[in-house]
Amino acid sequence: MERKIDGRLLKLMLSSAANNLINHKKYLNDLNVFPVPDGDTGTNMCKTFEAASNAAQSVLSNSATDVLDAMATASLRGARGNSGVILSQIARGYAKAAHAMRVAAATNEAQVRDSKSEQRDMFAIMRCFKFAAQTAYRAVMKPTEGTILTVAREMAEFAHDNYSTFDNAENYFEAILQEGRESLARTQEMLPQLKQAKVVDAGAAGLLILLDGAFFALQNGEEMPLKSDAERETVVMTNVVNADIDLKYMYCTEFIILKSNDDKAIGAAQLQAVIEPKGDSIVVIEDSEIVKVHIHTNNPGAVLEAAIKVGDLSDIKIDNMKLQATEMGGISNEPVELKEYGFVAVAAGDGIEEMFRGMGVDIVVAGGQTMNPSTQDILDAVEKVNSDVVYVLPNNKNIVMAAEQAGELVTEKTVAVVPAKSIPEGIAALFAFDPEGSVDDNKENMTEAAGAVKPGYVTYAARDSEIDGLAIAKDDIMGLCGNQVKIVGDSSSDVCKQVVEMLCDDDSESISLYFGEDVDEESANELKSQLEDIYSLCDVMVYRGGQPLYYYIISVE
Repeated sequence: MERKIDGRLLKLMLSSAANNLINHKKYLNDLNVFPVPDGDTGTNMCKTFEAASNAAQSVLSNSATDVLDAMATASLRGARGNSGVILSQIARGYAKAAHAMRVAAATNEAQVRDSKSEQRDMFAIMRCFKFAAQTAYRAVMKPTEGTILTVAREMAEFAHDNYSTFDNAENYFEAILQEGRESLARTQEMLPQLKQAKVVDAGAAGLLILLDGAFFALQNGEEMPLKSDAERETVVMTNVVNADIDLKYMYCTEFIILKSNDDKAIGAAQLQAVIEPKGDSIVVIEDSEIVKVHIHTNNPGAVLEAAIKVGDLSDIKIDNMKLQATEMGGISNEPVELKEYGFVAVAAGDGIEEMFRGMGVDIVVAGGQTMNPSTQDILDAVEKVNSDVVYVLPNNKNIVMAAEQAGELVTEKTVAVVPAKSIPEGIAALFAFDPEGSVDDNKENMTEAAGAVKPGYVTYAARDSEIDGLAIAKDDIMGLCGNQVKIVGDSSSDVCKQVVEMLCDDDSESISLYFGEDVDEESANELKSQLEDIYSLCDVMVYRGGQPLYYYIISVE
């Protein structure tokens, strides 16, 4: 029975594909070993494709192009994990193919104009596979063979090379899927991790499961039924959990950037160049409104700082892959002795992060002004610290409450939240910590030390405004004493000197400057020399903070 592949049938195929993926979610989660056994490929692909299918179903027209456009846009915004991001690009390729078909028909391309319905459908299928593979490969900075990319490419090559040998869409689609299954089996020979674990690539398997579901609808005119929880397939993981995983980068980091109209904002290509040295598995995708980023890195904070230059951040997700691997047995660790105490600090800026770690902080949660971590983020960090007592330094007034809420949710540890409201206060609090002191005494002393610090900031104005009689124009350099704007100027160094002057008094003994990512070291050291000449009785210290937004963070004690 001939079925024209229009928007109506596409909706059915997408819904059927989503159902089939849900049926196999547990199977894919158990199957996943690349790059670590984090057990979430099925979940990530399901979340991504459910968003895509739901958007497609809501399209009122039966235009195939409209349906695929909705699917592509929703899959990008809903993409989770490396597999989900790549899947979103495969969906984007399908949409590009539909647009190419529309253009070909409008321009009377002979192959489209003169073909019958079945031939047009086969031509559309061939172009969908071709555009999907091309789009997915272009999205990944360093494509790895033996993954979903390989299977997508080999199906596209088969579709292109064998297009003329079939006379109907169903047989053609089924033959492409068979090539995909054979390609999937070959992934085990391409990646040592897969061969050792005796499994195939989970993302590639997920793609085949989706396509099988779509083919079921094409063949039967109805969607794949959802199975009950008890019926859904599982895999015994005796081989996978023993795989020898060598983690070069610890944190799977992904987020969405809402693109800025600011002339100073950098583009997605510039961002990609900046973060390339910071990790692997890098995917940077953009459409007219957002940029989707996925990266495995050891420094999520540095990646987020770079991303802020593109626009506002949304849907930030950072997973510790080493912990995930350890929980599933992929990395063998010797038992670690429980520490007496540990620390969690919130900070932005790789230099500041390194400083906190050097002072004994166990986990630095990426966050600060404009990117406050959630209660759950802080709770997760506290629970990962290997000690019964954990001191938390929020280091921002907007994060104190979330930290306190996280502390209240912890039941098996003692959590002491020191209400530090700035980076200088957090550093001062750490200096006041006494390893021999009680939790209550330490919290009191650390809080007192934090309160003795006079913090200041040098940043820029995001918009025109007037504060306490100060007329401020967009991009003006602002100096803050605590949380109050006191100075407006056009030079970050000059404004910084004026802030220091306002913070210092006869009792001041030290001045510390943490220069941000937009300040070079030479300029910071020149400012240090000038301050030393002015405040000869104070110790003046300059550190590379690498923080976004603030040219300088200032501490006077």
